Amino acid sequence: MPRPLGIALASLAAATLFAANEPAAQPQPGETITLGQGDLLTGLPGEGPLTAAELADWLADPASHRPLDPRLPLGLAAGQASIKGLDANPLTRAKIELGRQLYFDTRLSKDDSVSCASCHSPEHGYAADTRFGVGIEGLEGERNSPTAANRILSDKQFWDGRAATLEEQAVGPIANPIEMGNTHDACAMCVTGVAGYRMQFERIFPDGVTIDNIGRALASFERAVVTGASPWDHYAAFRDFEKNFEEELEEPEFFAEDEPELYQEYLELKRRADANPISESAKRGGELFFSDASGCTQCHVGPNFTDELYHNLGVGMDRPDEQIDWGRSAVTNQPSDRGAFKTPTLRNVAQTAPYMHDGSQATLEEVVDWYADGGHKNPHLSDKMKPLKLTDQQKADLVAFMKALTGPLPRVETGRLPE
Repeated sequence: MPRPLGIALASLAAATLFAANEPAAQPQPGETITLGQGDLLTGLPGEGPLTAAELADWLADPASHRPLDPRLPLGLAAGQASIKGLDANPLTRAKIELGRQLYFDTRLSKDDSVSCASCHSPEHGYAADTRFGVGIEGLEGERNSPTAANRILSDKQFWDGRAATLEEQAVGPIANPIEMGNTHDACAMCVTGVAGYRMQFERIFPDGVTIDNIGRALASFERAVVTGASPWDHYAAFRDFEKNFEEELEEPEFFAEDEPELYQEYLELKRRADANPISESAKRGGELFFSDASGCTQCHVGPNFTDELYHNLGVGMDRPDEQIDWGRSAVTNQPSDRGAFKTPTLRNVAQTAPYMHDGSQATLEEVVDWYADGGHKNPHLSDKMKPLKLTDQQKADLVAFMKALTGPLPRVETGRLPE
C-alpha cells in the first residue's frame, strides 16, 4: 500500500544521511567529491622532495585544474548550503596540493623555523597543545591557537573575527612579528625563489606568485580539512532511522520484503553505529546538550556546533582593565562586543586542549565547570551565561558527549615539498 508522506520524507532524509557517509571513490575529472575521504591531501605519489619533473606531470593533467564540487561527510553534511568562499576561490586539486605544500613549509617564516602547522598541527586536531601560539624564536602570543579544521563553513576568522575571509586569515600570521615574523613581500620573494613553487603558481594563477595567491592556495587546503563522521553522528543517524521507521521495524521480516533497499540501509547504519559505539553517558550527555536545561545550543548550534558569533563568557575578565583582552570590540568598536570571542566548533574538541581564547582551561571538565558556574561576572557578560544546576554525573555526561564528537581527520602528507 502507498506509504504515508511523513514516512516517505523520512526515507529520503535517511537515504541522504546514508549516502553522505559512503566510502569515497577515487575522484574523476569533473565529478563531485566528499571532503575528508580519499587521497585529496596525501600529496603526489612518491618519496622525498618534489622534483620539477613530478610537478610538471601533475600540472599537465587537466584533472588537476578542474573545479571540484565538494560534499561534506555525515555530520557536517547538513551544513552543505553554508559552505563559504568557493565563489571567489573555487577548489581544484592543484590549488589544494599547492596549499598543502605551503601549509607545512617553514620557508614561509622569517627564519625558516615555523610553518602554519606549527600552531595548527594535524596531531592536535589542527590546533596546538600549548596555551598560546608559539612563533619564531619561541615568542608567545596572547591567544590560544584555534583549530583550522572545518573552516569551509566559516567566513570571518580569528578569535575576534578580524579577518573577513579564510584567504585573509591565511596570510595574517606570515607578517605577524611574533608568529612567522616575515613580511608579505619577503615571503612572496622567497616562494618565487623556489622553482617548484614558481612553476605551480604560474600554472594555477594568471598573475603567478603574489601574497594574495599564497592566501588562496592555503585557504584551499584548509577548506579541504574537515572532520569525518563521529561516533555521535553514527549513533544519531541510526537512532533517527529507528524512530522514523519504528512501526516497520516491529516486523523486520516484512520490512525487508516490502522495502529491501531501506532495510539494507537500516542494517548498514546499524553496522556503522555498532562499529563506532558511544557510552550511555555520552548518550545522556547528548540529550542534556540539546535540551533547554543546559542552554548549550544557544551558541554551539548547527552541524559544526558553532553559531559563528561572538560572546563574552567572562573568560579573562577578572583582570584590571588595562590587562584585559577586549576581543571583538577591538575590531568593531562596539561596547556590546567588549570581551566577546568567537564560538569555537565542538567537533574533535577532545583533540584541541587547552580551551578558551586564552587557553586558561586545560580540560573539558574545567570548561563544563566554567559554564555551570555561569562564568566570571562582568558588565558585558552574555545574557546566555547563567549558572546551571548540574550534578557531577551530568557534568561527566556532557564531557562524554563532547568526546563522542571526535571524527577521523583526512589522511595528509606533511612532507613532500618542492626541492
